[in-house]
Formats: sequence, structure tokens, C-alpha cells
Amino acid sequence: MKIVCDSKIPFIKGVLEPYAEVVYLPGKETTAADVADADALITRTRTICNEALLKGSRVKVIATATIGYDHIDTAWCDANGIAWENAPGCNSWSVEQYICSVLCTLAGRLHLDFEDTTLGVVGVGNVGSKVARAARILGMKVLLNDPPRARKEGPGAFVSLDEIIEKADIITLHVPLSAEGPDPTRHLFDSERMARLRPGQILINSSRGPVVEGEAFKRALRERRIRAGVLDTWENEPRPDPELLGEVAVATPHIAGYSADGKANGTAASVRTVSRHLGLPLADWRPETVPSPPQSIDFKLDASGKTRQEVLSEAVLHTYDVMEDDARLRANPELFEKLRGDYPVRREFSAFTVRLSGATPEEEQALEDLGFSVNRQ
Repeated sequence: MKIVCDSKIPFIKGVLEPYAEVVYLPGKETTAADVADADALITRTRTICNEALLKGSRVKVIATATIGYDHIDTAWCDANGIAWENAPGCNSWSVEQYICSVLCTLAGRLHLDFEDTTLGVVGVGNVGSKVARAARILGMKVLLNDPPRARKEGPGAFVSLDEIIEKADIITLHVPLSAEGPDPTRHLFDSERMARLRPGQILINSSRGPVVEGEAFKRALRERRIRAGVLDTWENEPRPDPELLGEVAVATPHIAGYSADGKANGTAASVRTVSRHLGLPLADWRPETVPSPPQSIDFKLDASGKTRQEVLSEAVLHTYDVMEDDARLRANPELFEKLRGDYPVRREFSAFTVRLSGATPEEEQALEDLGFSVNRQ
């Protein structure tokens, strides 16, 4: 039995070797010859799993350690008897943390008051629903747009994209990439929609790069037709447009979902998928340990004299300061893939304990609701 595995998937080396020959390869460099005699592939988004890669191979199953699966030609796989599975929700808490860090950073820079700010969440699946929940905890008003869910559940909880554009101060995108069907998202924010944004608005994309038309975004930022832009995902990755890079307020190399916890979840889901399809005894496997981040996971926070927004922002930014990733990308944009592959350890809110003093019961509850463990001093 042979398994071909992306060499950048963490926690996996040594897990499958007792049961199969395991070949580790860079995702972008995996070829048809490499997989011809493989029974399974464990991938990330950089391996394009289509007819050109898979035709004539003995691959039975593809497991991608990611939420997204637009790198898999699912129709071709289905037609040719190749099972495939993604890892839905595996890094949703990580993206929630990323967006919280972005919001707290922008609030400090642009003097935003969360209680006077409306966030429009476009795409309310595993990720978007957590982002919406966190934004409410931070004190923001939230509008939700998700046409598939609105058709299935009724429109009560949702608004149209037009209403998001009209009423939201910040718009954050959490949709899959699709070019066809009833809800295509490729260039969802194109020149026409970009022209309808207001000078006070902020647009965040951490879903897929082509969801936002890069040239239109760049023009809107240059002409100051919107207040700020945030990009974690880019058209033409891993070569971000250097001019667009210079215009956005926050720029990161597709790492919103790259917490160590999210990676562990994605790897565990992939191992379980392969185990189930190939009959391996790893149906309940997950990494025994997740490494600690460079900062203390047990930290003091004195809330005395601080606003609720200041208390929550201090806690969020202790766990993750998005501007560190921004600085690394701006210094070396040509190292986009290396910055992803060698990403430092980042832990989610649930890994941290706050030793809290001087806080109100409401502030303590908000920290717990975000996922922190709280020890009142």
C-alpha cells in the first residue's frame, strides 16, 4: 500500500508508516508519475487533483487537510470512482481568531468603536458563523448574508448582499470559490460591486483570492473610495500583486486558518479519511500534543480603568498580532509559499488562560465566551 502526502502537512510523519509506504512531496511538485501507483493522496490546496494528475493511477481516495476543495476536480473524481473528502470546519476557530485580531488592530489604528460598528458577514458556514459570533461578543452589530442557507432555512436571519453593501461598515468574506451554479462567488466583489462601496467601508477577504477582483480592489483603494482593505488570500497566489500589496492595510500570506490547532484538526481528519477507506486502524487518531506558542499561554490582564473594548483587544492581540504576519509578507513577498510552509506556532484562544483583575463580570464573561480560560485574581 502506498500513500503520497504533502510534505508540509504537520503532525503526520510516522503515523501511517506502520501500515503503508508513505512518500512526502512538495504539494505543487506532485506529478502523475508520483501518484500512478499510490492508493491514497493526502493533500493541501497546492496539489491540483484532476484528470491530468490522476488518470490511469490506482488512487482510491483523496483527503485534503483543508476546508476548501476547489483544487479537487470533484466531478471527475466522482465519475472515476475516486473518493474525496475535505476537512470542514477544521480551522474555523483559527480564522475567527485571525478576524478578531484584524478587527482589534483596525479599531486601534482607525479609532473604531465596536458598539458603533456593523460587520457584514458574507458566507455563514463553519467559519462565518464563528466570525459573526465573535463580532457580537466584541460588541459589534452583525448582518449575515448566505443565499444557500437563506433558501434552506428561510430569509429571517439573513439579508441580501445589497443590504450588506448598503449598511455594513466592515464586510468580511467567508465563501467557497465557485464559478458556476446559483451562487457563483468568483469575482463576487467585482468592479460593479466595488464601485458601490462607501469611503468609510472596509473590505476583508480571507476566503479565496478570486472572490475579489484584484484590479477593482486596487483602484478602489487608490482612489480612496473605501477606507481600507485586508487580504489574506490573493488572486494569482503565490505571487501577490505588489501594487495591491502596497495599498491594503493588512496583508498576510493565506495563513488565516494556520493555527497549530487548526492544522492538527485538518491532519487528524485526513488520517481518519484515509484510514476509513483503506481499512487502517487509525479511525480515532489525532496528534497527542500541539506545540506551545512563543508567548505565554498563561498571562495577566489588569482591566482597571480600561474599556470593555480595550480589555478584549488586549487579550486577543496577546494570542495573535496579525501585523507580525503583515510585516513578514511585506518584507519578502517573493517568499509567500515559504512563509506559509514555515509558519510559526500560533495557538487559538482556547489554549490561553487569562489571570484577570479589575474586570467587570461582563468583561470576564466575554473573555470566556471567546474561548479563554479565566482565573479571576
